[in-house]
Formats: sequence, C-alpha cells, structure tokens
Amino acid sequence: PQRNDSKSTADLMSRYVSKEMGYGVPKEGWRICLAHEFKEKRKPFQAKDVSLSNVLEHVGLGIRYLKWWYKKTQVEKKAPFIDMFGAQPLRQIYGAPLGGIGGGTITRGWRGEFCRWQLNPGMYHYKTVTANQFTVCLRRGGQTVYQQVLSVERPPTLQGWNWGYCGEYAFYHALYPRAWTVYHLPGQNVTLTCRQISPVIPHDYQDSSLPVAVFVWDIENKNDYALDVSIMFTMVNGSGHKDDKCGGHWNEPFHLEKEGEAVSGVLLHHCPTVNPYTLCIAAREQPDREVSHQTAFSPKGTCSSLWSDLITDGRLDSPTGSSPPTSKGEKVAAALAVSCSVPAQSRNTQEFCLAWDMPKITFGSREREHLRRYTRYFGTKGDVSPSLSHYTLSHYSQWEKRIDEWQRPILQDRYSLPSWYKSALFNELYFVVDGGTVWTELPEDADVSGGVRSEDGGLPAQPAVVKEYGRFAYLEGQEYRMYNTYDVHFYASFALIMLWPKLALSVQYDIAGSVVNQEPTERLHLMSGRYSPVKAKNVVPHDVGDPDDEPWQRVNAYLIHDTADWKDLNLKFVLQVYRDYHLTQDSQYLRDMWPICQAVMESELKFDLDGDGLIENSGYADQTYDGWTVTGPSAYCGGLWLASLCAMCMMARLVDNEEKYRWYRDILDRGSAAFDKLLWNGKYYNYDSSGRDLSNSVMSDQCAGHWFLRASGLGEGDYQAFPKEKIQSALKSVFDLNVMSFAGGQMGAVNGMRPEGVPDRSSVQSDEVWIGVVYGLAATMIHEGMREEGMRTAEGCYRTVWERLGMAFQTPEAYCEKGIYRSLAYMRPLSVWTTLTQTGATDGEAGTEPENQTGVIRNEQQVPLKMTSRVLCSPDPHLQISVSSVADFTFYHLLFASNVL
Repeated sequence: PQRNDSKSTADLMSRYVSKEMGYGVPKEGWRICLAHEFKEKRKPFQAKDVSLSNVLEHVGLGIRYLKWWYKKTQVEKKAPFIDMFGAQPLRQIYGAPLGGIGGGTITRGWRGEFCRWQLNPGMYHYKTVTANQFTVCLRRGGQTVYQQVLSVERPPTLQGWNWGYCGEYAFYHALYPRAWTVYHLPGQNVTLTCRQISPVIPHDYQDSSLPVAVFVWDIENKNDYALDVSIMFTMVNGSGHKDDKCGGHWNEPFHLEKEGEAVSGVLLHHCPTVNPYTLCIAAREQPDREVSHQTAFSPKGTCSSLWSDLITDGRLDSPTGSSPPTSKGEKVAAALAVSCSVPAQSRNTQEFCLAWDMPKITFGSREREHLRRYTRYFGTKGDVSPSLSHYTLSHYSQWEKRIDEWQRPILQDRYSLPSWYKSALFNELYFVVDGGTVWTELPEDADVSGGVRSEDGGLPAQPAVVKEYGRFAYLEGQEYRMYNTYDVHFYASFALIMLWPKLALSVQYDIAGSVVNQEPTERLHLMSGRYSPVKAKNVVPHDVGDPDDEPWQRVNAYLIHDTADWKDLNLKFVLQVYRDYHLTQDSQYLRDMWPICQAVMESELKFDLDGDGLIENSGYADQTYDGWTVTGPSAYCGGLWLASLCAMCMMARLVDNEEKYRWYRDILDRGSAAFDKLLWNGKYYNYDSSGRDLSNSVMSDQCAGHWFLRASGLGEGDYQAFPKEKIQSALKSVFDLNVMSFAGGQMGAVNGMRPEGVPDRSSVQSDEVWIGVVYGLAATMIHEGMREEGMRTAEGCYRTVWERLGMAFQTPEAYCEKGIYRSLAYMRPLSVWTTLTQTGATDGEAGTEPENQTGVIRNEQQVPLKMTSRVLCSPDPHLQISVSSVADFTFYHLLFASNVL
C-alpha cells in the first residue's frame, strides 16, 4: 500500500524536536527537517552500468564519443553538451531557486546554503559559497545574549563565526515559487521564519522576468520581555567560480529613496571580461528599523572582526565610499544588517532583497550580444540594481497576492487532491526558471522566418508574439546542455502553454523558422559513424543549440544521431501546434503554422515505405528513446503519427481546406487499420512489429498519441484515432505490468516490461523509469476513468524522487529500480502539468473564435482566467457549472471524466 501523506512528511520531519511551526507557513508543499539525512545514496549512470550485450552493440559509439570528447575538452577547451565522463554526483541538498524567468538563477539548498549558480546563460556550476549566510543577533538591555550563523555547517574557514546551528530545531518548506525556513532558537524562546519569494507569476511577462528574490524574516518573541533583534546577510562578490579571484571586483554602498519608499544596501560589482554583472544585497528602510552595512570584508581566515562588529551593538560600521578593486587572487564580500525591537509576546518583520544585474549576455561563441527580457523595463546599462531592489521591495506583496490567487483553488483541496500531488505540481515548476533558462529581447535585425518570406509561404521575419514577448529557451537538462530539445519539450510544454502561453508560442515560431531552414555542412554522427548535414530542410530540429556555442544561430547541438530521420520530432510539432491553438484560440498562430505543418507531414510521409498509411521506424533508436532500438511500425511513433493525422484533419477544417482534409482523412483511415492489424495483440499495442523476441514488450508510453489528442480536446468522434476500449485495455496492461509488477508498485512505471512481468533489459533505457513520461501516462489514465491507478502511478515517482532519493529541485530524467539515476534537473517532468489539461472538452464549438484571441486571459489583477462567459458542459445536461479559473475548469472536467462527481 502507498504511504499516506502525513506519514511521508513525518519521515522527512522525524528529527524535528521543536513544536514551533513558524509564521504563515502553508500546510501543503515539501517539508524537511534541517537535520534529515537521506539513507539511500545513488550514483549517476556511467559506462560501467551498461550490460555486456549493450557494450558490444555500441562499441563504435564509445570509441567515436571518446575521440570527440577529447577534442572538445582538451583541444577546443569547451564543455561537451553531454559529459559521459563528468556526470554530476548526487548532492541531496537543493531547495527552491531564486529569481524570475530567464535572468539567471541562484539556487539555495534546503539547509540555507547558496549552492547552484547559473548566471552565465545555460552554464551551471555547483559551488557552495560558505560566507553567503544569514546570521541572527539577539540583544537584551543593551547586551548581546545570542549570536548565531543560521547554518548547520561547521566549515574549516571563517572560524571566528559561531557555526553549527542545531538542525533538529529547524525545518524547510517549499511551495514554489516560495519557500519558508523556520528556526526555533534553542533556549531563547524566539522563532524566526524566513520566507523566500521569487517573482514567478503565471500570465505575467514583466515582473516574472526580474532577476531578484525577497527574504522576509518574521521574528516571534515569546518571552515576557522585549528583545532587539538584528539579522545580517553576508554575500561574496561572485559565485564561487574561479573568476572570483581574477581581480578588479569592487563594492559600494547605496541608498535610494523614491515614491515614499527607501532602500539601502551594498552593490557588489563583478567584473570578469565576459558577462560582467552586479550583485546587490538590499533592505527596506522603515522608521523602527535600522539598516547598517559593511562595504567590504575578506571572506577568508577567521573573519572575526565582522563578527565582533555585529556582536558589539547589533549594527555594522557602515563606512562610506567604495572599496578598492580586488587584487588578483583576492576575494571580497559585503554584509548588510537590519535591526529592530520586538516587544514581549510579539512579532516584527525585516525585509531583504537579493538582485543581480547582467543585462547583456553572450553565449560561448561570443559572436552576438543579447539583451535579457528585464532590460525592456529597467534598461541595459548594468546600473539598475538599486532600482530593481527598490521595485522588488515595494511590489513583492502584490506578487504574493497573485501567487496566492493562482495556487489557492488547487491548495484548498475541494476535490480531495492528495498533498503529494499539490507539491509535485508547484515544486516541479522550478525548471521553468532553473533550466538554464534564457529570455531575451528579439534584436531589431533578427529574422526568425528561416529566410523564407511570407509571400513564399513562410513565416513573418518578426512574428508579433516574438517581437512583443521575446525569445525563450530552456535546457533539456542541466547536464544535457541543449536548448529547447524538442522531443522532450513535447512533454514539458504543458507548463508553458498553460501558465505563460506567449512564451510557448514564441518557442513554436523559433522552431518553425528552423524547420524551413537548412545547414548542409556535414558532420560525423556518433551512433552511426556516418557523415550527414547538420540540419535538413523541412524537418523539425532536435534542439536550437548549445549555450556554449551560439543558440538559435546554430541548431542541433545533439550529434549522437542524425535526427533528420527521427520519426517523432515532426509529429510532435504538429500536435503542439493544434494543442496550442486549442488552448489559446489564436487564429493568426494557426494560419502561420499551417503551411509549416504541411511541410513536416510531407517530409514524414517518406517513412511510410509500403504506402499503407502508417510510418515505419528504421531499425535504430530513431525517436526520443534514443537508446532503445525500434523496427517497423511501432506503438509510440505509429501512435504519434495517427494523432498528428487527426490534428491535421482538424486544422484543415479550421482553415477551410476541404481537399487537404480528405487527403489526411484517407491516410488516417488506412493508417488506423494498419496500426490495429500490425500492433494490437488483444491486450495492448506491441512495442513494434519487427517480430523480434522483444517486439511484444509493454511500453509505458504506448498511448502518447492518444494522450496528446485528449489534452487537445480531440480523440473522440470524427477525430478519434484509437478505439476507446483498446486504449483502456492497454492502460490496464501498463498499470498491471509496468507499474504494479515493478518495484512493488512504488516507483511509477518502467519504460518497458515483458508480458511475463520482468523489465525489458534489451537496452539502456527500456528498464528505466522516465518521470516525465509517467506524469503523462498518469494523466491519460485519469482521463480514461482510471483515476486511482493514475494517481498511484504518479505518486510512485514523486515519492521516489522527493522523499526517498533526495532529488528535490533536481528531478532527473530517469532512475532504475536500484542503484542509478540519469541526467539530474531535467525538462520532461514539467509534464506533471498535463494532469490539469485532461479536460476532454473543447472551449466551445470547433472552428469558432471566442470573443478574446488568447483563450487564457487575465483580469485586471493579471490573474489567469478562462473566458468568464464560458460554461463547462457536464455529461449531465442538467448540471452546468460556471467556472472562472483555469484550475476550476480543468479540475471539474478531469473529475467528470474520472466518474468522481
């Protein structure tokens, strides 16, 4: 049996000894005691984990990769896009990242450390900067009675500070984009609650781009006497990178007062030759608070002078003027303290802000300069940290109001949604921000059309949505460094289209422009050992490039396979175009994409070798499962093909092209018959139709095409590709075998399972669990009336990642039943948001325009709303429910579909 929510939380909180639960900490989310230790320690997948049969099969790949890796790292001195020899070890430490979308990220660990950095776009380094801390000082009657670094660590440096806070008296709680840390100060009768807020707000395209975070400290004094409380924030000028010591960095204090609000702090100017930036620590000034600072101190040795400065009177010296530039080999840090009085049996609050201003960025090639999105509102000169801090500290309460309004319908649990699900839904969203994400302005001379002018059937050079909302890219994974990897984005894109639909459409225009483009330069592909063009015409690219090169300009950083012959990429484009139209009702988008969809479907038709209306795989791993060979018609790619034909039929009707409708309808009818004949075995769809020993393996993702149709309001009536009873039978087989016969039903669904109930070990991927695939599978089950099975399937993945393996805020692509995982911090698990799109209802009559072009709209407070004039038609004509929020709309119908109501 699955564990209940309270037991799982109790496991992570079992070492918490205090009864204090902090101020304003929500019930729902991911909660862990700072003294918790994860018992299970996993290792990353490496070459030694490949079975002998697979080693023999891939010996050529291994040799070619080794030669390529050596040239890339030792000759070119660049980072490989996938480093098989340098996988990140598992550090079970990460918490919610800081910052909005696309301005770079700084991740804090759940114990409070600043430990994962992505300021250079798309390039991560994993360094805990010891001196970046919060310290508390309590004073009574003019005497300091307690001073403590709020860290459980006992580092070998900075020994003049009081380290080793007892983690059993503190816990961390994450409900992204916010997190809370509660510290009960032993023996002091004081509880501190630090609330961390990042501006990640659905349907907001301004404040959500800001590179800032807020730390609000609520101080509860439960004594019968007043206390003076100071909190000190220390920050190193840099990120723990070797360029911290390159010299020329300097700090200066600042004060900014406008519109009746004042902030003070320290600017830390970090001046490497590439991508210079300014860090800023700031605090809000108020009449009963005193803000003080130390402009510069050296974060090495004992550092006891700073400690003594604070302990003397709870304030810092606050020198004027800037610090001299650092010498080579020297680091510099700054400190900011806020002091206030907290009366007996009372509470007071202090507000800090961290901002970082890197307005102009270059990628690894250094060829082009790009402007980050937030520069549209704050300027490009690199001097806006004071303004950013002032804006943040005077607006964060509005951000929290909007975050509350967005999350409340789900958190209020009106539909008996389990707690783990709410945590998964919001906390997995971290990757939208911390996926090496960049969000840039479209340069005035840019042309995203692929060079084909509109009159020639292509796209506009600067589509309105890209011009207005910018360019967006996120990595396949922090370790798989390719932007907008399209076969994976297919799963993850639900988070974007539901929450930031303009960014989802912007990505589609970029991909569409790349489709019609070509790059004939030939290069070696590592799996086949053959040379072929980097990018062929009229096919969807695998990715839009590597941040260590020049993304958008040079696509297809992935060179393991020649993806021009992959079977899934083109189909995933077509399915997303219709899904996006269905959710946004953006007719211009549909008109722009229709010719591109026709072009990629024309390219795809060449894979139907026998003309039966069904495409065939080519005897290698020619789809997103790029280590799992597939031959002939297959459940995964064949299903995506039929679903794409359904979508093309629907779009042909929408653009009034009856001839194309009949053309695609004919292929769909013939293809459906062939799919059924070649792959259905009476219980489920076979993995492929090759007749190999393992062709009848049960693939967990065999219903991917149907899943996407249902998420797009199709899959029934004229736009049905798969008989309902066969889908339900296939899902039952997957649940019985891939879920319940694997790891005791506690770890989600394994990718491939033999009908006799043992995992398919024929490839390095068939015996893995892919978390993002499992969330999509669960959504499909829920929609087909298998709510309990779907929830159990998804729950296994959530609990494995977040509660057992210590992989919070770094959900991997894959794990096996025992021992290993692969590719930490991966894009695909954003598919958890698909469970909110399984509505089974279109937004009105097919082909009609709603009164607003966006479908998902905002009211005056920019809260996401469905069209308020819409009424959800339930299966019972007497029961019609008026709905307003996206959450309401989707949950009502999800539950109708599951026969819950």
